[in-house]
Amino acid sequence: MPDPLQPVLGGDAPFDATEFEIESRAEFDSHLTRGTLAGLVVLGLRLDHDPPDLTGVDVSGTLFVGCRLAGPEVEIDLIRRGAHLVPPFNARPYPTHPALLYTPDDLSAGFAEHGFAGMYDTVVFDHFVAHGGAVPDIREAIAQRLHDAGIDNALGKALAAWAAVHGHEGPVGIMGGHAEPRGSEAYRMVAALTRQLAGAGRLIVTGGGPGVMEAANLGAYFASRDEAELSDAIDRLSVAPRFLDHDPYTAAALAVRAAYPLAETDLAGRLRHGGLALPTWLYGHEPANLFAGQIGKYFSNAVREDSILRLSRGGIVFAPGWAGTVQEIFQAATKTFYRTDGPSGAFVFLGVEHWSALPVADLLGPLLARSPHGDQSDLIVVTDSLDEAVSALLK
Repeated sequence: MPDPLQPVLGGDAPFDATEFEIESRAEFDSHLTRGTLAGLVVLGLRLDHDPPDLTGVDVSGTLFVGCRLAGPEVEIDLIRRGAHLVPPFNARPYPTHPALLYTPDDLSAGFAEHGFAGMYDTVVFDHFVAHGGAVPDIREAIAQRLHDAGIDNALGKALAAWAAVHGHEGPVGIMGGHAEPRGSEAYRMVAALTRQLAGAGRLIVTGGGPGVMEAANLGAYFASRDEAELSDAIDRLSVAPRFLDHDPYTAAALAVRAAYPLAETDLAGRLRHGGLALPTWLYGHEPANLFAGQIGKYFSNAVREDSILRLSRGGIVFAPGWAGTVQEIFQAATKTFYRTDGPSGAFVFLGVEHWSALPVADLLGPLLARSPHGDQSDLIVVTDSLDEAVSALLK
């Protein structure tokens, strides 16, 4: 099987907009022809494969992070000549400094041969659990934090690529129950909503899990297709409605991707068709969401949750959900109350019946009315209407 880390460690795009960072072997080799890597940052490259000749290359101030080199002699020589090395940690199934965000192909690598238990995403989760889960030992903690710092860096580059094409209209966050079965009314409603929003040029941001989150990324995946094709895809997914049935659930997602493949496109195009997902291995028992265009998977759940809310400045959709969704509502409300990350878009609560029985919107009104930045209670929209939801988020 091909190395599942290879797309993350170097990727397939030879160059990006970060002038001082090198994320691919093609970009690295282009610098070698100039005879200098001075002051550059080299991220996560496999330089033990077809090792480059670095003799005579200026490496003063070069930072190699998570790169695999041909041997200790090469490492010693680079340090002696002024380079700085943060080596990868051995015996770990994940890169300690990914240069790029993950893709569905990265996370599902190995499924065809070994099923859910043997695919990359599950292998990393099993390692996470075996090394203490949320309370790892110091070596594992450092490795995980290096990984998550790489994801932070890659996320910034992905958002810059999006903004260069689509501008700075705020991304729209989608929150809701992870246990919502495929094919349910709520699942279909969220997918229909995000297909329209993605088609209108909004970046869809989710927590990368199943249920409502998968529906949101699925809708964005179909941004350039019609409603009938989306409905057919949901029907195909509905043969495996529950995420705890790991193998059939994952197989159904891969089958839909095969039936409706995406055309080759650039990073901004992949984000438009699928959106952005920010999941965590803390909830690694949940199958990977395979419809997101780019996936920033974290070990730290706290960093991941804050990132979702920080990015979702174009509004947030709260589909029916319970404790986790309610927690996210008030985290988002705190940011909006203080304008921690700038002005906020609408808070759209989908499902009047659900949010009447769980009246958190009624609590938000008086809270947002007392914001030090003025009355913001008009941001709250409770509706069953897709048209009303889209209108509130696009205005």
